[in-house]
Amino acid sequence: MRGDGGSADAEMAVGVRVARHAASARARRVRGIAVAALLAGSVGPALAVEVPPAMEDKSRYTLADPTPDRLLRDLSTDRPDMTESPFTVDAGRVQTETNLFGYARSRPEADGTVTSVYEFATTNIRVGLTHDTEIDVIWQPYGIVRARPRDPLAATRQAGVGSIDLRAKINLWGNDTFAAPGATALALLPFVTLPTDRGNGIGAAAVEAGLIVPLAVKLSDQIGLGLNAGMHVRKDDPTVGYHVEWLASASLAYEWTERFGSYVEVATRLGTRDPRGDVVLVGLGLAYKVHRNLQLDAGVNLGVTPAASRINPFVGVSARF
Repeated sequence: MRGDGGSADAEMAVGVRVARHAASARARRVRGIAVAALLAGSVGPALAVEVPPAMEDKSRYTLADPTPDRLLRDLSTDRPDMTESPFTVDAGRVQTETNLFGYARSRPEADGTVTSVYEFATTNIRVGLTHDTEIDVIWQPYGIVRARPRDPLAATRQAGVGSIDLRAKINLWGNDTFAAPGATALALLPFVTLPTDRGNGIGAAAVEAGLIVPLAVKLSDQIGLGLNAGMHVRKDDPTVGYHVEWLASASLAYEWTERFGSYVEVATRLGTRDPRGDVVLVGLGLAYKVHRNLQLDAGVNLGVTPAASRINPFVGVSARF
């Protein structure tokens, strides 16, 4: 999270981020150091002018030449909220974001069937390629889907691995300038979903693709807003062709302390072919930063419309290396 819609530790998402020094304060400090160096040069060896980390040019770092620890941005994750953040992982760094356990229970369908979904260790591996670009690989190693109709003898159980999501995130602006209230950040996040087992009911049954546009706005030193808009080209029925679903979400986060933050959000998926209609969810959760490279989180999503899962609690962990 980060100051754009969660805590400095989460993702959404959007998160709350610890405010850095204002630009004018940094400029005064650098000028003071430079003057001291010039004065010292008249009576002895010139002093080296030390540029604050926030002002250093980090664009030269790459996957092969990682960003040093002293220049790392605050930990920013794409969880626990559903809203993606526009911030990328620093070049040459790897960040893992894992949904340790998730459970979702549907509302009864027309025939009374209730479906329960169990999710285990779904992980997003984020790799920083350059200063403003990363690639992601998301994979669910195991999941269970249980359908319970009114007739208990007709209950079904499916289990197996989920599909693989390949994503790229390109930050257009705001990676290192998201400090003062009023600051913004924007990114593009295209993705492709590849099926691993088309018949297990856990992952996608066909190749899918889409694009998400994450925007973050720093409303104050403690409050951040994250907004997402996007599209998802899906094929959820093998007998029918592809169709487009539209995604939108908004997440509002508050930083209670430098380590602890919370959020509330609303998310929707429009244009589904579900006879029950479109999906609307309300989510809320917490994130706690154990240290600068490790975050724990928990939350719950609540369905608002009949097509949305009635309840979806989850717990997760994020780590940067």
